[in-house]
Amino acid sequence: MADQRVNFYQLFKANSDGSFEPLRAVRLGGAQLGPGVRFGQGVMFGGIDLTAYVGRDFLVDNEEGVAVMKGIF
Repeated sequence: MADQRVNFYQLFKANSDGSFEPLRAVRLGGAQLGPGVRFGQGVMFGGIDLTAYVGRDFLVDNEEGVAVMKGIF
């Protein structure tokens, strides 16, 4: 499937406690996380603190139901 540009909130939901969690399986670098995995500021996935990119767009490829993050706009 071709790469797509998607917004942070199409991949993650904000929880009432200030944490975020994936809406579906997401892979970033060597790290894969799925629904139910909560993270907050300072937590690194694939060497990146995703909370620094809240609201931004990502370049994503869909590989067998997993959103593979390839870039950040």
